[in-house]
Formats: sequence, structure tokens, C-alpha cells
Amino acid sequence: MKEFPKAIKFTKLLGPSFIILALGLGSGEIILWPYLSSNYGLGIAWGAVLGITFQYFINMEIERYALIKGESVFVGLHRRWPASIWWFIISTFLGFGLPGIIAASAQVFSFIFNITDFKWTAIIFLLLIGSILSIGKTVYTMMEHITKTIIFLGIPFILALTFIIARGLDWAVLGQGIIGIGDGWIFFPDGINWAIFLGAFAYAGAGGNLNLTQSIYIREKGYGMGIHAQKIAGLFRDTREHQTVKLTGEEFNVDEISVRRFQEWWRKISLEHLLIFWFLGGLAMCLLMLLAYASVFGNPTNTEGIRFVINEGLAIGGRLAPWLGSLFLFVVSLMLFQTQLGIMDSTSRIMAENLALKILGGRPSGKINLSRIYFYFVWAQIVFGIVLFALNIYEPQVLIVLGAVINAFAMVVHVAMVNWMNHKVLPRHFQAKLWRKLIIVLIFLFLLFFSGLTIWDKII
Repeated sequence: MKEFPKAIKFTKLLGPSFIILALGLGSGEIILWPYLSSNYGLGIAWGAVLGITFQYFINMEIERYALIKGESVFVGLHRRWPASIWWFIISTFLGFGLPGIIAASAQVFSFIFNITDFKWTAIIFLLLIGSILSIGKTVYTMMEHITKTIIFLGIPFILALTFIIARGLDWAVLGQGIIGIGDGWIFFPDGINWAIFLGAFAYAGAGGNLNLTQSIYIREKGYGMGIHAQKIAGLFRDTREHQTVKLTGEEFNVDEISVRRFQEWWRKISLEHLLIFWFLGGLAMCLLMLLAYASVFGNPTNTEGIRFVINEGLAIGGRLAPWLGSLFLFVVSLMLFQTQLGIMDSTSRIMAENLALKILGGRPSGKINLSRIYFYFVWAQIVFGIVLFALNIYEPQVLIVLGAVINAFAMVVHVAMVNWMNHKVLPRHFQAKLWRKLIIVLIFLFLLFFSGLTIWDKII
């Protein structure tokens, strides 16, 4: 039995929420929601706010398990449903192996520098991502530093541009859109593409199985019982002490002290996730939607892939200065690149941990070289992406939307599984309150309904 640790200072808690926030910047925030607002208007903004609010509650229940158990949710899910490992490996690879985000980054970057065929740029970017993930002392620390830097530089720049470009009327339209009022319609405009809406809703935050990596990051950061866990070392750190990792957590005595300490942890990480993930994420989405609406709404070429992003850069350059338009596109390309970097890290962690659980079989408390398995999946995804590009399958929006729809279905599954597990496994004093459980049920039903609606729309 280990001791449930005391909560650390709030300022030292900042970290995991930055990574999970950054995972959504390049999919929902930069691509799908601005695409919808540039083509349909800001009346759709309510979906972005509701989507990231839903993901806040989803993520907190994932964090709850990791705080108490000191292990990822995949370990607990494997105990209850051993076959779940194959679902998480397959659905993660299919949902995020499609390299739409890095293709979008490469397309925007290539436009700036007048590069004719952006698929070669995308291939170089994939190889660069593999190199970055391979050289760090520990992967998590490196990812946290990169993520914080890009968020603190990118979001203020976009905020400044939005305040310059948007007029007072545009802000009023955004305010109406947040409560679902569009230009002559409520909540949904006529002719909306349900697949894109579902994908955008799923990507209002991280989306898909990426939400589940929050439990891995909680463990690696050493929050709660994760203080006893080990980190994934870089590829070239070959010391056995650093490479061999125990996946299962430690037990503690359930008493008044442990309950009180957990409640302190819970208050602090709830506030951290609310400020970093929900507030900054929601702010970024609203600003990017507003900027797209104020600069290019009504442009007939907006529906052509991610052309609306390039149209934004041209519009900003035309209204302010050409170099500002180019700088905007460069920042967008950089944020998309960083998102693909974070996704590659997170998905590789998910698949590596599940495959490790399969290899360990009946002895999940044993130790395994998780770092090596992790890098197998990193480079497998890179090779898969390069093969698709070589076969001329590299239209960014098509890849992003297809992956987003797959990930929406994956969310339906993991929301049900994780919260049922928490209800059955966690001690009563550590479980979610009834109102939180009811919100999770509502989220599950909402995602299930729109997933079914999307299938019906495509069949009919």
C-alpha cells in the first residue's frame, strides 16, 4: 500500500491540459469550425461551445480514474474487457493515421513559399515529426515545452488579428451564434454537411480516443497516485532503467486523509482544465470562427478543401499588409504541424500501451519496454502517411473529415466504457456526483444520435 500524495501547488499543475488543448487546434479549431463559419455563418458557433464543454466533462472523468489508480484507463478497461485492446489499437490507427492535418499544414506552407506539389512538403514534415519525437530525453517533457510555446505565441497573434479585422456587427453575430441564432435559421442552416458537423463537434477539443491520453499524461506528470509511475524515455535513451515501465498503478488505503487529499487534487485539476482546456480552447475556436467569418464569408471558393484558410491569409494581407497575411498563414501552418506532432505522440502512446497489455497477458503488473513499442507505432504511422501521399491520397479536408467521423464513433464507445468502469471500480467516496453522471449520459446520447444521423444521411 502506498500513501495518497498531497496535492502540489496550482502553478505546478499546468501541463497536460495544454497538450490536450493543442491536439484540437489543428483539427476542429483551425479547420472544421472556421470552414463551417466561412460557408454557413456564425450561427453554428453554439456547436463549438457545446462540444468543448462536453469534452471538459469527458476529460475530467478520465482524469479521475488516473488520479485514483495511478495508471491509464486502458489498464482498467483491459481488466474488465480484455478484447478492448484491439478496438483501441484499430480505431486509433484508422481515426488518426489518416494524415489530413499534416497535409493541411504542408498545403498552407507550400502556398506561402510557392511550392507546386505540397505532398513532398508533407512527407518532409512527417519525417521531421518522427525525428523530433525520437530525440527527447523524455517524450512528455519535450511535448509540453513545444506545446506551451506555440499556444502562447499563436493564440495572442490570432486574438490581435481578430480584433483588427472584425467589426462590431461581427461580434454581435458571434454572440447570437453562441446561442444558436443564425441568419434566418436556428441551430442548423439548410444544406449543412452532417459529416463535417459531426466531425467538427468531435474535434471541439481533442476528440476520438485522444481524450483518453489525458489519463496517460496525468500518470506521466505524476499527479495523484501517478506519482509512482514512470515516463516514456526517448528513442536513444537505451538505459534499461529508463526504458522498462510498469503499467499498473499502486493501491492506497481509503481513509479520511486520502479522501481529503483527493478532493484537493480534484479541485485544482478541475480549475486547471477549465482555464486551459475549456476557456482557452473555447476562446481560440470562437476567435478563429469569427476571423474566418469577418474576412472570407461568402467567398464561393471557400468550399474547395481548405481553400478558405488561404483565402483568409489573402484577405488579411489585402486589408492590412501582405506580410501580415503571410505571417498568419505561417502561424496556421505551424499550429497544424504542432497538432500533428501531438497527435502522433498521443496515438502512439494509446496503441503502445494496449499492445503492451496484450503482450503482458495475465501479468499486467509486469514490466515492459514501452518506449520501443511506442516508437514502432510512431514510425508505422509515418510510413503509412508517406504511402498515402505517394499514392496521391492527400486532399486535407477529405482526410480530416473522414478521420473525424471515425473518431466521433470512437468517442461514443469510450464515453460509455470509461464511465461504466468508474462507476463499478472506483471507491464510493471517489466517484462522480450524480449530476456529473447525468451529464455524461446526456453526452453519450447526443453523440450517439448525431453519429446515427450522419450514417442515415450518407445512406439515404
